Amino acid sequence: MPKADIHPTWYPDAKVICNGEVVMTTGSTQPELHVDVWSGNHPFYTGTQKILDTEGRVDRFMRKYGMGSTDTAKVDVSKKDAAQA
Repeated sequence: MPKADIHPTWYPDAKVICNGEVVMTTGSTQPELHVDVWSGNHPFYTGTQKILDTEGRVDRFMRKYGMGSTDTAKVDVSKKDAAQA
């Protein structure tokens, strides 16, 4: 004999809310889902994603594998070291 009342209530038209606005409906065990990020405002899907390169990792990679120059200015390491000495 199966146990009664062990499954949660299913809401087939649950509202997905982002920034106080209903962005879509879906099925869920909650009547409302509050989210901070969804595909409509995520940088990857909106095309506004940018690479944050604070330590020059992209430049080092490009130089190491000889893949051409990047948009940033090149610094001659030997001149830099000589100036600091």
